[in-house]
This record gives sequence, structure tokens and C-alpha cells, in this order.
Amino acid sequence: MKGPLFYSKILLFGEYGIIRDSKGLSIPYNFYNGALKVDANPSEEAIKSNQSLKRFLVYLEALQQPELVTFNLETLKEDLERGMYFDSSIPQGYGVGSSGALVAAIYDKYANNKITVLENLTREKLLQLKNIFSQMESFFHGKSSGLDPLNSYLSIPILINSKDNIEATGIPTQSANGKGAVFLLDSGIIGETAPMVNIFMENLKEEGFRKMLKSQFIKYTDACVENFLGGDVKSLFANTKKLSKVVLNNFKPMIPEQFHQVWQKGIDTNDYYLKLCGSGGGGYILGFTQDLERAKNSLKDYKLEVVYQF
Repeated sequence: MKGPLFYSKILLFGEYGIIRDSKGLSIPYNFYNGALKVDANPSEEAIKSNQSLKRFLVYLEALQQPELVTFNLETLKEDLERGMYFDSSIPQGYGVGSSGALVAAIYDKYANNKITVLENLTREKLLQLKNIFSQMESFFHGKSSGLDPLNSYLSIPILINSKDNIEATGIPTQSANGKGAVFLLDSGIIGETAPMVNIFMENLKEEGFRKMLKSQFIKYTDACVENFLGGDVKSLFANTKKLSKVVLNNFKPMIPEQFHQVWQKGIDTNDYYLKLCGSGGGGYILGFTQDLERAKNSLKDYKLEVVYQF
């Protein structure tokens, strides 16, 4: 048995901000994927994944809500007894949606009366899916927006206008030989979402932090989303630079210490600008550059993965 593939995602803009109603833009990243599988001779990884899914099953039993979502738990239980696991190339703790793909796969296979990708996805249906996924993914993170699984499930770019206003969107076509690029920088450290979100929630209790979020962080995030979708590259880089500065000054705990200088160097040289990818604390860091070769040269000691070229 092997189920359909579900892809990783990248939240280009909106990490943390969307908790406070900023805009956001999430895109599928097909480089990594995962699928539900049963093997005759499971590996150690497969056995670990199967045990984790059994704990998830217990959580889903408590989540059964006829008005929201119900699952065919009998079949899921049988499949888990047969050793089903989530076979995934998506790195965990890297901010590219490993748990999101898993949640999407479970919903796709076991939800009753599921909303399918083929039907007319009205705003109501998108919000309903997001709500279901938010509750399912909370098992892994303590608090989830539901966006990662939504992106993985639909495999289309999603524009977040606000908490209650999301829509499928198109992004400007990639240019294979474009000089500008969005890339992933591997920090070499595994990040954990829950502790990072907790730090953010603690910071929100301070008025100064809330003020900064509204007047700077959300302002530049919203501008970046609009610039990116509108293909306004010049403004996009101007606003990404401002956003990069704000993050370095106000989200230091989310940036691994050995990258503080690398982050600053990008701002000083304009070779690249860095921002958080997901909740931070490790995993990938997202980079934006107007000149990919220059950025590669500047970051030659690090592993870069190009996500999007323009």
C-alpha cells in the first residue's frame, strides 16, 4: 500500500504575523514530500512513525465533532495495526511543514465527507478546512494555524488576507535564468515550534513588542506580500530588507546565535536578506537575493537550496 504524495510548503511571508492578522503567502515546495505506506519489513524509522501515528489516533478520537469533522477511525486503527507509517523526505523541525503533510495525508484518506480539491473551493470551504487542520495539527505543535496542512492538501499557493479571509492565489511565473531568487539556507540545527511560539506569546504581553509588530513587522510583511504578488521586485527587496532588520532586532531568540552576524552581513552588503522560515529556532532560514551568484559567493560556507527564481 502507498498513498498519494503530499508536499512540503514554504511560508514566504507571514510567520508569527498571521497570529496577529497580518497578510501571509504560503507556497507548495515539491522538493520534499511524504505518503502513507505499509511495508513488509519496516525500518526503525517506520516503526517510530507508526507509534507516533498511534498516539495521533488517540488524539483524533477525542477530536470527533460531527459539525466539524469525523474520521473513519476503525479503518485507521486497522491500517496502523498493519504497520502503516508516514514515509517522508520532509525534514522535521525545518519549518517546511513535515507535520502539515502528515495531517493532509490522514485527512485525505480517513476523513468522512471530506472537502476535495476538485470542488469549487469557496472561502467558506477553505476556512472550514483550515479550521479542521488547525485542530488536527495542534497535536504536534500545541497551537497551529492550520495553514501548513491546507497548503499541502491543496498543493496551490494560498494568500492569507486575515484570519477569516484566505484564498487560493497565483504567483508570478518563475524565470529559470532569473538573477533574483528566494532560497533556503540550512542552519544545520533542528528547530522546535512549540518553544518558539511560547516565546512569541510571552513577548506579546509587552506593549512595546505589540506596537513594534503593528507599526513595523506587520506593515512590512503586508507590503512584501503585495509586492511579490504584483511582481514589483524593486519594492519587494526594499521591504524585505526592512523586514529582515526588524526580525534581527526583535526576534533574536528565533535566530540561531551563529547566524546573527550572517544575517547582519546581508543587510550591510545587500547581497541577500534573511528572514525566518516557519517558527525559527533552527531548521531553514529563508533568503531573498537580487543576484543569486553574489549571494552564493557571499554564503559559500553554507548550503543553499533555490526555491524560486525571478
